[in-house]
Amino acid sequence: MPRQGAVIAVLAIAGLASSFMFTLMVPIQSKLPELLHASREDTAWVVTATLLAAAVVTPISGRLGDMYGKRRIVLVLVAVMVLGSVIAALSPGIIGVIVGRALQGAITGVIPLGIAILRDVLHEERVDSAIALISATLGVGGALGLPISAVITEYSDWHVLFWMAAGLGAVVFVLVLWIVPVSVLRTAGRFDFVGAAGLTVGLVGLLLAISRGNEWGWTSPAVLVCGVGGVVVLLAWGWFELRIAEPLLDLRVAARRPVLLTNIASIAMGFSLFASNVAYPQMLELPVSTGAGFGLSLVAASLIIMPSGLVMMVLSPFSGRMARTVGPRLLLVLGAISLVAAYAFTLAFSSEVWHILVANIIIGVGIGFGYAAMPMLIMRSVPPSETGASNGLNALFRSLGTSTAAAVIGAVLASYSTTLDGVQVPTTTAFTMSFVLGLGAAAIAFVVALFIPRARDPHERHPSLPEDSRRDPPTR
Repeated sequence: MPRQGAVIAVLAIAGLASSFMFTLMVPIQSKLPELLHASREDTAWVVTATLLAAAVVTPISGRLGDMYGKRRIVLVLVAVMVLGSVIAALSPGIIGVIVGRALQGAITGVIPLGIAILRDVLHEERVDSAIALISATLGVGGALGLPISAVITEYSDWHVLFWMAAGLGAVVFVLVLWIVPVSVLRTAGRFDFVGAAGLTVGLVGLLLAISRGNEWGWTSPAVLVCGVGGVVVLLAWGWFELRIAEPLLDLRVAARRPVLLTNIASIAMGFSLFASNVAYPQMLELPVSTGAGFGLSLVAASLIIMPSGLVMMVLSPFSGRMARTVGPRLLLVLGAISLVAAYAFTLAFSSEVWHILVANIIIGVGIGFGYAAMPMLIMRSVPPSETGASNGLNALFRSLGTSTAAAVIGAVLASYSTTLDGVQVPTTTAFTMSFVLGLGAAAIAFVVALFIPRARDPHERHPSLPEDSRRDPPTR
């Protein structure tokens, strides 16, 4: 069997590749209408397609991994990402780029699957630290990928971004095939195709309403049909899942108090994280003449954002040791407190570039702790047969938080704006409102985390333990 350190390293690289897909297009997002000869509303699908694909694929791939082998599904997801990258790189028009970006979104499922693999193959004493490292890649990949994408965009053809993504995916595929062991823990039964279809339709409808509400109008027929229809389909899907013997997601497991509260906290923490991802870069890049910006270039702004990801990486081993000592619940509480402190600092001090740098570093601490804690809390509350699906569901809730933040903060920045040289730009009030919302979401995560039970759930057992030690303790 490969050395456990090598398995951790490979899965961390896969996580970096996954999170990089979400910052890949940031440097050229405003130029897409010109580059693709399409309207701004049409080019928005280049980002929306990745979001929708990631939200749908993540929980479904988790279940497939539990049933058919986690490494096998990771390889499939990476291969789909490589295919999407090649399609986008070879496409001169918008249709091919949108298709390619949708396929790239599939790789998002490798992070929850990677966390589940770690639980299967590592010694119990190493699991928490390894999970903290893989969780950190959610922020590190984006923070490091942004300046890389910015430099490539500035000095080369934008198609190179996709060729780079394809090359990275190919390297990850080979490393996973070579280093990561074949999954031996499997869940018996049939795959729930009806449940997968229902979840897909419901999520696509709901996320379309959230992500496109600003462009379509929050009270427009399209948004109302997608939003209300998505909620109705998801409710019907939940009713169906509770009544079949082999559901896509065991909602009874998801309804356990630790799992449910962790997922709710994930939405709030995802919102708080992405509020900063939307607001800080715009503030750094806006012209000084607006009264709200610092006039930095995209490369310079990305270098101010980058340290938060480095902080997450540095904190990951400490987060794992801390989780084993004081428990992941306290880690999540500390993460939420850090986010509250970051936004409070920004509301008090935001007149200098170094203020934004400091606030972003504190956010890195908060997300480093919070994102490390969430999968640990989930895995302490679910059986090994549900690890992939449950982590996938948690990743989905984080995506709901980030998607909602993108729509809400985007709406706030658009609503509180002024005209400068014929262009609408956010005002100081817009950023203040954004930071207040980010602080509020962090406060919600803090309160919810306080109600998560402290004790390890008796259903959770590490798969490396002898069978006798995995029996549930007698009830009292």
